[in-house]
Amino acid sequence: MQEKSNDKRIMWYSLALMAFTSVWGFGNVINGFAYYNGLGVVIPWILILVLYFIPYALMVGELGSAFKNAGGGVSSWIQETFGRRMAFYAGWTYWVVHMPYLSQKPTSALIATGWIIFRDGRLNQLNPAVLQLMALALFAVSILLALRGVHFLEKISSIAGTAMFILSMLFILMMIAAPAITDKVSFTDIDWSLKTFLPKWDAKILMNISILVLAVGGCEKLSPYVNQMDRPAKQFPRSMITLAVMVAVCAVLGTIALGMMYDSNNIPSDFLTNGSYEAFRRVGEYYHLGDTLLIIYAIGWVITNIAVIIISIDAPLRMLLASSDRAFIPDWLTRQNKRGVYKNGVLVVAVIVSVLIIIPALGIGNVNEVIKYVIDLNSVCMPLRYLWVFLAYIMLKKAGEQKFPAEYRFVKGKKKGMAVGFWCFFVTAYACIAKIFNVNGDMFKLTLNILTPFILLGIGLILPAIARRTNQ
Repeated sequence: MQEKSNDKRIMWYSLALMAFTSVWGFGNVINGFAYYNGLGVVIPWILILVLYFIPYALMVGELGSAFKNAGGGVSSWIQETFGRRMAFYAGWTYWVVHMPYLSQKPTSALIATGWIIFRDGRLNQLNPAVLQLMALALFAVSILLALRGVHFLEKISSIAGTAMFILSMLFILMMIAAPAITDKVSFTDIDWSLKTFLPKWDAKILMNISILVLAVGGCEKLSPYVNQMDRPAKQFPRSMITLAVMVAVCAVLGTIALGMMYDSNNIPSDFLTNGSYEAFRRVGEYYHLGDTLLIIYAIGWVITNIAVIIISIDAPLRMLLASSDRAFIPDWLTRQNKRGVYKNGVLVVAVIVSVLIIIPALGIGNVNEVIKYVIDLNSVCMPLRYLWVFLAYIMLKKAGEQKFPAEYRFVKGKKKGMAVGFWCFFVTAYACIAKIFNVNGDMFKLTLNILTPFILLGIGLILPAIARRTNQ
């Protein structure tokens, strides 16, 4: 007992801060503002946090507590509740849905580089095919670096990511304080009537839910920490509710800060491409800093994107192969080069991401629309991985507390627990499906939205059959 009391324990507020820095980012504020008509996103933010994120996070806590000896995360939960084959499919889904996310990064790095060099968003005037070919070249360089086993970028990425997070918080604080030091911006620039903050309850708001789901997802990475807390039954819920409050405050204040700069009824067409850079330029001008904040933000974004590209090529692949049953993976996919990099796996990544970089530019007429579409596609694919979390929770509750005892329980009772799991599963599935068809009649985008997830997930379905034939 004495040895247990000396274990390092995580306090509830420490876990809340850790979760906040890993879950939240300034890009979420930008996306919400663009997709929900500016200040009309405030109420949807609050609703998604209360009705979806809090139960999602608390379910993750119970899963982590029930499967505290399972080191593979979601794949381990699925193996315990469904079996080895389904665990492989869960692991594959978690890995492959990162591909659209990865395809965004080279273009984002180029846009940021343009702001560093030219101090404006002129790159969005390029032919989309030209910009995406430049992005493809940058990605090819990243593949070569990944094959060489470049690991020093992990520390650089951590530093750059922390700096970007601090800058995002600083932007909100500086904008809220700006009216006190300059007459260039004022709280009266916003119409504070209720109609300003009421979203338009139409098909658009319902079909863009995936943007908000994408923003608040991924908290399953916190599951190992529930067992490192004193009194997890009390402290873990406190951590997650605190996290939700912090996200809500930043989402609301960040949206208001942007509302002081931009007219919610007249958001620029290049807002998703250049809005964050223009926002940092303006706040720098309010404080007589010129383009200093803009340049710092752009440099940090370039470093972060390039580091994420290289790390996301290699690290998730290692996690997939380490957590999956080798009976379902062809041996050729596990071959390593002399630096220990899974060379064939990296080449698979190279092919998939290269296609995702180039194809949108072939049927979409301008850079701003390409940027928006890639975000849309990411919001279709990435939340698919959360479905496995909710399936694992449903099966956990169905099996009963005697089979899977846990120190922390989010919901006591089989039927209530399964109902909450089904609710989050339904919201996630609906968000992904609705976003597939939110294309305003564009058949090119619709075709890509349908084919991309089916092909990415379909490859995982046929891999076990390939493994049976080739693994001797």
